[in-house]
Amino acid sequence: MLYYLFEYLESQFQFPGASLFNYISFRSAAAVITSLVISMLFGKKIIEFLKSKQIGESIRDLGLKDQEQKEGTPTMGGLIIIFSTLVPVLLFTNLKNIYIILLILTMIWMGVIGFIDDYIKIFKKNKQGLRGYYKLIGQGLIGVFVGLTLYFHPDVTVKEQDKVSYNKIENVVEYKSTKTTIPFLKNNAFDYSDLITWIHPDLEKYTWLVFIIFVVLIVSAVSNGANLTDGIDGLAAGSSAIIVLTLGVFAWVSGNIIFSDYLNIMYIPRAGEITIFISAFVGSLIGFLWYNTYPAQVFMGDTGSLTIGGIIAVISIAVRKEWLLPLICGIFLIENLSVIIQVLYFKYTKQKFGVGKRVFLMSPLHHHFQKKGQHESKIVTRFWIVGIMLAILSVITLKIR
Repeated sequence: MLYYLFEYLESQFQFPGASLFNYISFRSAAAVITSLVISMLFGKKIIEFLKSKQIGESIRDLGLKDQEQKEGTPTMGGLIIIFSTLVPVLLFTNLKNIYIILLILTMIWMGVIGFIDDYIKIFKKNKQGLRGYYKLIGQGLIGVFVGLTLYFHPDVTVKEQDKVSYNKIENVVEYKSTKTTIPFLKNNAFDYSDLITWIHPDLEKYTWLVFIIFVVLIVSAVSNGANLTDGIDGLAAGSSAIIVLTLGVFAWVSGNIIFSDYLNIMYIPRAGEITIFISAFVGSLIGFLWYNTYPAQVFMGDTGSLTIGGIIAVISIAVRKEWLLPLICGIFLIENLSVIIQVLYFKYTKQKFGVGKRVFLMSPLHHHFQKKGQHESKIVTRFWIVGIMLAILSVITLKIR
């Protein structure tokens, strides 16, 4: 909204300072400050409202130290993240940008799914919440919508140099493409159409089906990974802030013709606007951490965790870095894998020996370390450190290939 106001003031009246809103860097800074202030100031009021409505977490007895202290802690705190992200996004972004539209719709859709899940747990007294297949259907629907939009929308394009020229970076050709990038490989461009055109070239027209399948799988995997990671105070919010900030680097350089040319990476027109959304999102996550670090005054609930995972997935696909997600989201991945390994090994040993055995003391992995006697603050801090290391390695892939 402010973006259009200052655009009008500049074009009609040459209003002093209005041109600042042309710069992504300025609007990103304004967005992160605004979201941080909103989440910290209004976060307290939202927590008090949740308390007044007795919207508290019901803790399952997992035999973990001090878990009884968390009983009744307000949940649905993801509303803080969503609200404090959307306000600066509406204020500072170009709302006609297709990437911004997709991210807003994804945030609202995933937030609604998470809210329904939390509502069932709290008010219907059903600890299972929304049934798993309903969640998957919801994730699948937004995945299909995102996939179709990114594939068919005319504003979703890439640009590559027509000729190798370091003096004329404007000599580029814009076109629709299903190309993405594979990390660490020298010729790291990969086209989804290659998955079926090897069978017959005429199958290229069905590439959109393959692309949508991948988008649905990525959205479902990352959102569920974020959900599993949200098990101890500050872990999901802090890890997500690191991940999103890393994706912000990729969005900024991919949407900037000069830096994309210098780094010899794919230039994605209009993707730079994603940086502003990311700035607002990071600010809201850090502001939420003010209340979510140990001992937590509020939990994000599925309202927050599913939303976070969905947004991370869509951003990564939009900036064509989805194949880097196992590295960027390494924390989510290892939490997911720990559950899968635990379940499969338990079933295997029970079938073979009659008694189920476990690889970990408890899964997801953060509970394993809790069972070993480590304080959750130490676990969270160490997971953050690992997340920072993975983020650095991810950024390095811009040059290592």
